[in-house]
Amino acid sequence: MQNQRKEAIYTHFQQIASNYLQYRKRFSYYGNDIINYCNFFISDTDTVLEIGCGHGETIGGLKGADKTGIDFSENMIAAANASFPNVHFRVMDAENITLEKKFDVIIFNNIIGYLDNIQDVFYAIKKNCHEHTRIIISYYNHYWEPILNLGETIGYKARSPQQNWLDTKDISNLLYLSGFETYRTNKRLLLPIYIPILSWLVNKYIAKLPLFKSLCLNQFTFARPQLNYSEADIAEKYSVSICIPARNESGNIENAILRLPKFGKHQEIIFIEGNSSDDTWQKIQAIQQKYKDTHDIKIGQQTGKGKGDAVRKGYSMATCDILMILDADLTMPPEELPKFYNAIATGKGEFINGSRLVYPMDKEAMRFLNTLGNKFFSWVFSWLLEQPIKDSLCGTKVMFRTDYLKLTENRKFFGDFDPFGDFDLLFGAYKLNLKIIDLPIRYRERTYGTTNISRFTNGWMLLRMCWFAAGKIKFW
Repeated sequence: MQNQRKEAIYTHFQQIASNYLQYRKRFSYYGNDIINYCNFFISDTDTVLEIGCGHGETIGGLKGADKTGIDFSENMIAAANASFPNVHFRVMDAENITLEKKFDVIIFNNIIGYLDNIQDVFYAIKKNCHEHTRIIISYYNHYWEPILNLGETIGYKARSPQQNWLDTKDISNLLYLSGFETYRTNKRLLLPIYIPILSWLVNKYIAKLPLFKSLCLNQFTFARPQLNYSEADIAEKYSVSICIPARNESGNIENAILRLPKFGKHQEIIFIEGNSSDDTWQKIQAIQQKYKDTHDIKIGQQTGKGKGDAVRKGYSMATCDILMILDADLTMPPEELPKFYNAIATGKGEFINGSRLVYPMDKEAMRFLNTLGNKFFSWVFSWLLEQPIKDSLCGTKVMFRTDYLKLTENRKFFGDFDPFGDFDLLFGAYKLNLKIIDLPIRYRERTYGTTNISRFTNGWMLLRMCWFAAGKIKFW
C-alpha cells in the first residue's frame, strides 16, 4: 500500500512538472510569504538544503551562499535546473539521501504531507547536520483541510494526492523520536490570496493577534539536533569571558573576584567602568594589580553611556569562547555562573537568559513597580519572540562569542538604540535563530550602593524599543 501511494505521488508530480511553475505563479503571494519568513532567519553565508524542492522556486528565492535542492521527480528537477542555475539540484529520494555534505539550514516546505514515513526522512537528514544546523518545516494548519479540499473540488486549487495531516505537536514528536528538538513554532497567513489592501491589513496585523494566529494557514516548526553532552564532557571544554560593567560600584569590585567560582577551561574577567562619581575606577585598577598572579583581569573605561555600551566595549576586548555578563551590584550571585556555563556548554540552549522572577527574592531586591514592569515586558517579549521569556531585563545573559560576532554584523537590522543591552542581545539572538532558554536565579538585595535604573524614564524608553522591535519582528 505504501509503495502504491508513493508511486501515485511520483506519477502526479511527473505529470504536472511541465506547467507547475505557471501554477505556482497563481499563488505567488502565498509562496513569497514562506520565502520571506524563512529568509528572516537565514544569512547570506549559510549553506541551505531543501527536501522536496519541486520546481525550485522556494530554494531559488532563499538566501544562502551554497544552495541545494533534491526531489524524486526527474521532470521537476529538469525544470528546476532550467529556471534556477545558481542552485545545485539532484534527483534523490528523501528517504534515501546520498548527500554527504552538512548544511546550516534544511528546509521542508509543504512536503512532509507527501512522505511515506516522515520519521525515516528525519533520520536520513541527520548525517547532513552539524550541531548548529537548523531545521525549518512549513506545513498547512490542519484546520484548513476542509477549505483546501473545497478548493480542489471547485477547481480553484489543483488536486493533490492524499496527504498526511499533522499538527505542530505531531511534527515535534516525530522530530524528537528522530533525534531533534523543537524550540519554536509559529503560524502565519490568515488570508493566503492577494487582495489589495485587505491582504496587507489582515496578514500584517490581524493574523499576528493571539486568537486569529491559531487560524492561520501556514504553521512553522523550528528544530535543531539534540545534543547529549554531559557536564563531565564539557567541564574544561570552553574558555569564558565574564564582562562586569561597573558604575558607582566600588564596594563590590573585590567581592566579584572573591565570590567567582572557577569553571571552564580558562576565565577572563573584564571590568568596564562607566562614568562613576565614586572611586570605582581606582578600585578596579587596584584589584587588577592585587590579583594579577591568580586571575586574568582586563580593565577598560567606556566612552559612551549606558550598560549596553559598556557590555559592547567589554565584549570587544573578550577573547574566550563563551561571553557572560555579571552585574557589578552582585544581586545576581556570582556563585550561579557555573549553571549558565553548564547550560550553554551541554547544548541546553544557545542563548541563556537569567530569570529573577521564578524564585522568591530578597525583600528589597526589586521594588514593586519594577517587578510589575518586568512581568509586563516578560509577556511582551514572549509574544514578540514566539517562545517563553520570563525575565527580559535580567542582567546576566550568556552566549557563544562566535554567535555574538554574527549578532554584531546583524545589528544594523534593529539599529544601535538600546542603552541597556538586554534588547539588543535578545532580539539579535532571535534573528540568529538561536535557542533561547531561561535559567532561574536567586535575586539578592544590594549590599552596596543604589540602583542606576530610573523606573519611569527607562520604562518609557523600553516601551518605545518594544514598539520598534514589533515592527521589525511581528508586523513586517
